[in-house]
Amino acid sequence: MCSIKHIHATTKEELKEALSVAQHEQMDCMIEIESSIDANASFHRIALEAPPTSAVVSDSCKEFYREGFILSLVLEDGSVGYGEVAPIDIHRENLVDAEYQLRFLIHVMEQVDVSCFLSLLKGSFSYWIWHELGIMPSSILPSVRCGLEMAILNAIADAKDSNMLNILHPSIKEKNKSEKSLNVQICALIDSNGSPTEVANVAAKLIEEGFSAIKLKVARRGDPMHDAAIIQEVRKIVGSQIIIRADANRSWTYEEAMIFSSLVKDCNLQYIEEPVQDEDNILKFCEESGLSVALDETIDNIQENPMEKLVKFTHPAIAAVLYYLTAISVALDQTIDNIQENPMDKLVKFTHPAIAAVLYYQTAISVALDQTIDNIQENPMEKLVKFTHPAIAAVVIKPSVVGGFENAALIAQWAYHMGKMAVVSAAFESSLSLSAYTQFSSYLEMLSLSTFKVLDNVAAPTVAHGLGTYRWLKEDVTANPLLICRNPHSGFVEASVANASRLVHDFQVNQKVVSYVIVEEQVRQYQYKVELDNVSCSFEVRETGLKTNHIHRNYKKIIAPDTAAIVTADSVLVFLHGFLGTGKDWISIMKTFSGSAKCISVDLPGHGKSILHGVKGVGEEEPELSLETIADILHKLIHHIAPAKVTLVGYSMGARIALFMALKFGTKIKGAVLISGSPGLNDKLSRKIRAAKDDSRALTVIANGLELFVSSWYAGELWKSLRSHPHFNRIIASRLQHDDVLNLAQMLSGLSIGRHRSMWEDLQNCRVPLLIIHGETDTKFRNIARKMMKTLCSGLGSNYEEGNDIHEVVEIPSCGHAAHLENPLPIIAAIARFLTRL
Repeated sequence: MCSIKHIHATTKEELKEALSVAQHEQMDCMIEIESSIDANASFHRIALEAPPTSAVVSDSCKEFYREGFILSLVLEDGSVGYGEVAPIDIHRENLVDAEYQLRFLIHVMEQVDVSCFLSLLKGSFSYWIWHELGIMPSSILPSVRCGLEMAILNAIADAKDSNMLNILHPSIKEKNKSEKSLNVQICALIDSNGSPTEVANVAAKLIEEGFSAIKLKVARRGDPMHDAAIIQEVRKIVGSQIIIRADANRSWTYEEAMIFSSLVKDCNLQYIEEPVQDEDNILKFCEESGLSVALDETIDNIQENPMEKLVKFTHPAIAAVLYYLTAISVALDQTIDNIQENPMDKLVKFTHPAIAAVLYYQTAISVALDQTIDNIQENPMEKLVKFTHPAIAAVVIKPSVVGGFENAALIAQWAYHMGKMAVVSAAFESSLSLSAYTQFSSYLEMLSLSTFKVLDNVAAPTVAHGLGTYRWLKEDVTANPLLICRNPHSGFVEASVANASRLVHDFQVNQKVVSYVIVEEQVRQYQYKVELDNVSCSFEVRETGLKTNHIHRNYKKIIAPDTAAIVTADSVLVFLHGFLGTGKDWISIMKTFSGSAKCISVDLPGHGKSILHGVKGVGEEEPELSLETIADILHKLIHHIAPAKVTLVGYSMGARIALFMALKFGTKIKGAVLISGSPGLNDKLSRKIRAAKDDSRALTVIANGLELFVSSWYAGELWKSLRSHPHFNRIIASRLQHDDVLNLAQMLSGLSIGRHRSMWEDLQNCRVPLLIIHGETDTKFRNIARKMMKTLCSGLGSNYEEGNDIHEVVEIPSCGHAAHLENPLPIIAAIARFLTRL
């Protein structure tokens, strides 16, 4: 076992001293920047010279724009990092989706520590996202994760007075970095509109400018023979020394692709990207056509880090595997072949060096990773294993599409170990992203140099990366765009790491292209007393987002082009927590929707700081504190603080209340989101047993105190997945913060699912739209959700599919009962879609 010295740094000076100590003592150190994050995001809109080659544009369209967000992270020591989030039509998400996630992240990143080890990649980002932010790495949209990683890496580089390349590859000293690796050759991009002669003339001009490689978009007209004629003419004009690539973007059938290949087989194409529509035909095309192929869209869906299944296990020995990978040097030779009887042998097929490190360093792991490893069955790298065919020449990696630099590096290292090229490609982003991609491309070039030397003792091929999209930028997010030009020494068009580093270091947002800025929303907190018959409650209320009346009129509704409309400005969301929770449980989600809706959460009676008065004791046959009473008093509260119609969002006990209110107060409730909620029990005996059980639990709270009860409550099977959440202890601590424990117990008894009548029959008459959400592993509530949907649809006189126009069931992956805490981002996406239908 190796020991690692821990050094903490809170300022730039302390960080420099720590780095100096580590270098002087020549020992392994874990240096952690104890610095919290302040974040904001600016929405920008920049003009393009022409439409992106991935876009379908009508002839009448004369102006083209690229939109996105610049994420700004400021560490406590003043270090700043910028990242770009700019989904395009090739992404599975859109700008509205991205904005929701950015609003969420800006809140949850507040006061979170940043570790220098994030720059190691190889699982460290996934580990940090899960353990520090408490969200599943795979739930972050690819473009958002890319921008987040970009901003964090640039912030760490700024804290070290360095650049992204040096923190990604710190072991290589400046003097050892080859000139080749510090200048990245650029592949020009041609949208092949026009005749073969016209396109060839464009290519010739680009070669005169100094481009060593060109990529032509094909399969746009549905005529592979015309595309082949273009390739033939371009090759004739530019000569044999220039690299030519083609990109079909999966637009051809297998037969069309074969026609094209038969006509260009003598044109010396370096490769064709994604020649066929059906992924299963790629290898067949390789065998039959004789052309080399590059993967692009095929790898775009590989967004989950294969180590992600391991990051939730917090034992320090396992964390060391994630964080200490760069210190592990492994030769991938016959040694792997000899691990035949090893229980971890199934990982050998994943050629990423980080996974190889797990194999070699298993003796340093002090826990058994048996079922953990067995569960890595959906490993995204498995998708690449079948593409080891020698005719697969390259993988084209768009960091913003594959989900950031960590995933991009993972794919690139797989490619290198398979003897293939890794080509970094931009997606028409601004100079900020191009600067990051330039440094990342340089980092990959260094990896390829060492990898090819180890594997074959041959020189790595020179790669022209797909950053030629800079020619599309008419405007930029910075006043001084990245300089990409002809290198007088090499004669080729290149992007230099020095220029890229300088742009990031001196980066300032061009305010002329900024439309609005997202900042951390403030929460207004106040008490509001409501009286109803003999019961009164002083409610603790929290509000954030759009205010009422005049501010609503001044709000500009933002709709991203070609995306679903964002929530309308007059939306009001009211959040109801579950038993033992408080309104604070919803703050992150409330702030997510605060840009387009007024969001309100309340501490339910007996919970948090809400105080109840005039309630009978536990176990009364007809207690004053009942589901009906709570619904009535909440209806009165909501009427005063939100006069218009509202959408309810409830979890567990809060979901039951929300459902009851939707059924009773249909004129007030616009829609209801029910997370892990139930309409109740139909069977009288079951209700009687459940009421007695909840009465007993309530008496336990009173007799033994809240702490003992909470410990017992969350030991139940219902909370199994929640207990594995990294923030579980923090959640449990919040469950002890109640000022009115006696009435908390009354709520458990009075609102027992066994004490109120079943709402199953009423569902058939429900006309308020319902979104019913359950966790993937919450079998009980999955079955309840399906039964609810069937009942709702029967009341509409429709089948299940037609009922989806009004009601919907959504399953949240990789979580249990407390889905909004365990996996919040898919919850947010589901709510956002639901709100646009109301």
